[in-house]
Amino acid sequence: MQPTTFLIAVFEFVLLIFSLSFHECAHAWMASRLGDQTARLQGRVTLNPMYHIDPIGTLLFPALMIFGPLIGGGMMGGYLFGWAKPTPVITRNFRKIKRDDILVTLAGPVSNLLLVVVAVFGLAAILFYQGHLPQEMPLPANVEALRTLCDLGIQVNLALFIFNLLPIPPLDGSRVLRQLLPYNALNAYDRMGAFGLILMILVGGPVVRFFMTPALHLISFALNLVLGA
Repeated sequence: MQPTTFLIAVFEFVLLIFSLSFHECAHAWMASRLGDQTARLQGRVTLNPMYHIDPIGTLLFPALMIFGPLIGGGMMGGYLFGWAKPTPVITRNFRKIKRDDILVTLAGPVSNLLLVVVAVFGLAAILFYQGHLPQEMPLPANVEALRTLCDLGIQVNLALFIFNLLPIPPLDGSRVLRQLLPYNALNAYDRMGAFGLILMILVGGPVVRFFMTPALHLISFALNLVLGA
């Protein structure tokens, strides 16, 4: 692994930790708004990663994805993602349990989608600025670094958005699906939780990779369309 590649991977890892913290903070904030103060009382309405880190999902799993190429791994098709410590929610504190639980659950993936939008606007501004530079003039180093930040922000948060919508316990998609399943199917579905980690590792990468390629192409097409106009 070249030094530049290593530095970008570390930069991506820091972005992942921030994005996961933002994701869990969004869950906690929405739960608080809807009447459940459990997460707020535990200090989870914060971007401080110390309150959200999961040793496996936030540290070990992403580290293997970053350093996998050093040992011949090359995991998950090059896209970095992970998970944080689940935000505690007591649904009986909600006025409308099913609706509010779904809203709290979706707040996490939507927060990552919001970060994607912010990064896309940032990248559009940089590309617009670059287009008005003299052809032989390179981007200033600080603007180039910001462009890398936006590129990585789009990739990391799109991967998190897709990954967390998988209907595999304990990911957000499973919590939404659980609210929609009939009662007699819940026991069978809940028993799948014991295999959740294995399924996330086996299924997560291919699914993220499958949806990431068209999503990134769509963003690139939109940027070219707007900036070329």
